[in-house]
Amino acid sequence: MTGPRQLPLQVRLRDEATVDNFLARPALQPLLGALRAQATGSGEAVIYLHGPAGAGKSHLLQASCHLAGGAAQYLPLAQLDGYAPQDVLQGMEALRLVCLDDIHGVLGREDWELALFDLYNRARERGCALLVAAEAAPRALSLGLEDLRSRLAWGSVFQLQPGGDEDKAAILRFRAARRGLVLGAEVANYIVVRAARDLDALLALLDELDHASLVAKRPLSIPFVKQVLGW
Repeated sequence: MTGPRQLPLQVRLRDEATVDNFLARPALQPLLGALRAQATGSGEAVIYLHGPAGAGKSHLLQASCHLAGGAAQYLPLAQLDGYAPQDVLQGMEALRLVCLDDIHGVLGREDWELALFDLYNRARERGCALLVAAEAAPRALSLGLEDLRSRLAWGSVFQLQPGGDEDKAAILRFRAARRGLVLGAEVANYIVVRAARDLDALLALLDELDHASLVAKRPLSIPFVKQVLGW
């Protein structure tokens, strides 16, 4: 059997996308346990995550790849839809874990749906685990191949929801603490209220503030945040 091909697009994992860097509400602990078990070869064959953008799906898929080490591949399908599916998926079943992100981005195309269906079957035969993420649950996806829908629902299905402002402020403080930064609750709440509510955008602001704080040797106060971000 051949191994996976060299991907046509260089796919890199974010260094910060780890399980330890994910602030999970208590209700998500069963999911994190399932992901850890799957990534280390002792868990479920198929796990499916769904939820809107900003819910943490991509972070968790990349975190699972980090846990599995060199035996895993992360595939952001929405970025790969311009390539022939066989060039992307061939040989992936030789790995321990394949993480298929934004699967909804290639559905509706017969070539991709057939290739994904075939990958599911090959992965099952070879003992390769699949971790899949999409915006909607399998039953709500718009696709043409109903047999693929049944494959998508083979394993456990978990729903993720983006948190409210309080959760986002808590994530900012958690990520800041992981960097050795002190971010008070008042300052975190101020940032969340004033900035875009998208979590990736908020974390990008934290990157900017971290650098500015280091250069200026100043703590993260509201006046300093205003100065750096032009608010």
